[in-house]
Amino acid sequence: MTDIFCYHCQLPTPNPALFHAEVDCVQQPMCCPGCKAVTEAIIAGGLDCYYERRTEVGKQADLIGNQLRAELLIYDRPDIQQSFVQPDSPQHLQANLLIGGITCAACVWLLEKHLSLISGVTQVYVNLSTHEAQITWKLGEVKLSELMEEVYRIGYTPHPWQADRQEALLKEENQLFIRRLAVSGIGAMQVMMYAIALYAGAISHDMEDSHRDFIRYVSAIVATPVVFFAATLFFKAAIRNIRMKHLGMDIPVSIAIGGAYIASLLATFSGTGEIYFDSVCMFTFFLLTGRYLELKARHATSRSARELTNLLPVSCLKLSAGQWMRVPLMDLKKNDIVRVLPGNSIPADGIIASGSSSLDESMLTGEYMPIIKKVGQTVLGGSINKDNAIDVTVTHIGNQTQMAGIVALLRRARQEKPEIARLADKVAGWFVGVVLIVSVVVYFYWFNVAPENAFWITLSVLVVTCPCALSLATPAALTAATGCLHRVGLLVTRGHVLEGLNQINHIIFDKTGTLTQGELILAEVLPCKNITISKLELINLAAALEAHSEHPIAKAFGDHFNSNDMRAENVINHMGKGLEGSIDGNQYRIGKPDFALTKQAILISPTKGQWLLLACNNRALCWFRITDSLRPEAKETILNLKASGYKITLLSGDQEGVVATIARNLNIEDWYSETSPSDKMTFVRRCQQQGDRVLMVGDGINDIPVLAGADISLAMGNASDLARTNADAVLLSMDLSRLPEAFQLSRKIRAIIRQNLTWALSYNLIALPLACAGMVAPWMASTGMALSSIIVVMNALRLNTPFADKKSRTYKGKVRQLSMVT
Repeated sequence: MTDIFCYHCQLPTPNPALFHAEVDCVQQPMCCPGCKAVTEAIIAGGLDCYYERRTEVGKQADLIGNQLRAELLIYDRPDIQQSFVQPDSPQHLQANLLIGGITCAACVWLLEKHLSLISGVTQVYVNLSTHEAQITWKLGEVKLSELMEEVYRIGYTPHPWQADRQEALLKEENQLFIRRLAVSGIGAMQVMMYAIALYAGAISHDMEDSHRDFIRYVSAIVATPVVFFAATLFFKAAIRNIRMKHLGMDIPVSIAIGGAYIASLLATFSGTGEIYFDSVCMFTFFLLTGRYLELKARHATSRSARELTNLLPVSCLKLSAGQWMRVPLMDLKKNDIVRVLPGNSIPADGIIASGSSSLDESMLTGEYMPIIKKVGQTVLGGSINKDNAIDVTVTHIGNQTQMAGIVALLRRARQEKPEIARLADKVAGWFVGVVLIVSVVVYFYWFNVAPENAFWITLSVLVVTCPCALSLATPAALTAATGCLHRVGLLVTRGHVLEGLNQINHIIFDKTGTLTQGELILAEVLPCKNITISKLELINLAAALEAHSEHPIAKAFGDHFNSNDMRAENVINHMGKGLEGSIDGNQYRIGKPDFALTKQAILISPTKGQWLLLACNNRALCWFRITDSLRPEAKETILNLKASGYKITLLSGDQEGVVATIARNLNIEDWYSETSPSDKMTFVRRCQQQGDRVLMVGDGINDIPVLAGADISLAMGNASDLARTNADAVLLSMDLSRLPEAFQLSRKIRAIIRQNLTWALSYNLIALPLACAGMVAPWMASTGMALSSIIVVMNALRLNTPFADKKSRTYKGKVRQLSMVT
């Protein structure tokens, strides 16, 4: 009886089959109800071309049962979701899953297409390299458990994203690559030893035929695992490219390896002609070496997110019923109090309730110097406590923390490819087509001129012109560049930033939270006439009222909240006007003059700026000037940028007097006050119409239109909901002095990308005619191709050297001059 196989998983199936599924009007055999259900789901979704595109068979599926469906319901609980689900907008959630069973690009295509057809799903992205899926859906229309059930239905296994699980997947991929590299390397060395003996025998003409044939057979045996294990990576990719009608560089690679191996086998069995087992093994080894370097660079981006996640402790000390209890991290809730001992990491974002210490936030912000934190100051989850024990009140947990926002942005950055990278891919694709055509022409030419040389010359053409270096030139540089910018505190979240920074000539700054600290301070205290109360007592009176407010202005009096014995009662917050309350039987008001005084002429504030008036029983007591302090590095940064030739503009919605003072202190001549978001957008568009390339620096959450309208937008990394930022990049360090460094590094990045592309194109253009002329042996071609790939990767890795960081810090303020050197 003839064996038959399951149409979905290709496992042996009883003949006749017990289960069938209709595919293209044909009843195909199925081994089990699970595979039948999966196939029917794929066909019902209009995704039957999956079976044409896949390069490996699917795994045997399990039928979705009630027990599994019940287990999946647990993932609908918010407390379970907090570790791998985050808000993408007020109406949407985004889940990060690891998908088991992914084997090729067709799996990615199937998952994305199938899930995208589900009502309520707005975006699906599956990463073939990391097996990570990002699914965004609309609240109320579909549940996460239903989405995970659909993944099961088509034969894959979804898991919540966990750093250790992803680490295991990447480790497995790395180990498989090392085994392939080892097999090809050992095979190349061994076959090359035999090849030397064959070359010596051919030159001396004294090797017996039996010895020659023996060496050829042994070479074939050694080369076989290299081709059928180490080189399968290229064959699978080539088949996938052909099925998807895409000319990838693996096609000429596979033709070269497969053609040389088959021709060598025929020569070995017939005892005539030349063998190329040495070229096959060396080509495979050198190509895998270049691919392995690419693999390590690609894993670096994923490693950044894993390293951040690994900063969080597994458990922490939590105050419970008056005692410190060690609890799992997932049990933490908002407003819990945790104790962090020296050397331990902060478990969640929070505010120091007691104690003070220095914290290392370098992995989060790029700031390498420890920062001293005191009572009332914010601390970030994942930062390391260096000196003293501190107690922290938890304010944000899970996906609401700053670290979770950074990880989300890192994932988003991996999804986008710059224009220069897409262009390089297109050029590589066209180049592959040219190489294949040239190879055919070369073969027929040499077949007529010197038939004995036609094959190895064609083989050399295929090998030497493999566009591996061209395909690696840009991705390797971009991956290294992203890590380099991250080290100076700039997190790139959009692909066009790396190339776009070089074209910027106009920088527009928002004021609040960008050039200023974003925290209001008490700048001046001016008692009214005939008031004999001391300034300290006047401040304490105002602080007693402001202690009942959550308005940012209240923070200006924060230093006097705890040290103040005065207590205000019956405090009423008049929105947009001020506060009213009683202190020691007297009625006090603080706020705008027309609110503080109700029964007499309105006083005019002493000077321009933001002034508050304190009044008691309708009598003016004191003026308080509130201001937002400048960032200490703001002035030097603006001077450096102006010296480098950039246009600088300040746009703010604040009052004219406040903006004028900031502009004057920073030597900014071009400034605008009381501008609405639409005014800012109009200004940006006008600048762009005049030919300017605009960088907008703001807070990332507010002024969304102007951030979206600028050529590049940069957000300050102080927003708790960092993952929702619409900016193209985030300045995690909150240090404006890193901005000139980023421009300097972007020029270095551009230079390295150009060097890589120039080298890759020059190498191929020079090597092609030499190979066509028969001047390059196959082993020389494989060596040259591999060295070319290694050169572009190593050149890109120069961005990761400490020298780059040291140079950027040493020459701060000399950006333009340094760029002339690089």
